[in-house]
Amino acid sequence: MAHAYYHAVSSAKRFGGKPADYQAIHNWLDGSKLIIADFRHRALRHHSEGCFAAEALFGTTITNEAGKEVPVRLIAEQHILEDLGRIPSFADWVRCIRPEPWMGRTGTKLNAEGTADDRR
Repeated sequence: MAHAYYHAVSSAKRFGGKPADYQAIHNWLDGSKLIIADFRHRALRHHSEGCFAAEALFGTTITNEAGKEVPVRLIAEQHILEDLGRIPSFADWVRCIRPEPWMGRTGTKLNAEGTADDRR
């Protein structure tokens, strides 16, 4: 789905209530679009750990307008299934990252002023 609002509409159809009941959770899942505006943003939260992170942030359940308690993890899982067709692990995403030399480089030693010490 192209926008978090449509995920919220889908959640309201599935769990009851209104889209606004679910909007914050779906906004959070798609919030990584702020840093990369293509499908790669999903690597940050669209995985099994992202479902548990949503639960830690929003609580185990939310109560929708209809008074029904809905598990946050189920809402997050629905979002990811709608986008990807399955719930990958974070490891599934990481396996697709091509390692570059700078990623494994050791840190730069800083001098007392906090700038790079190039005498190594």
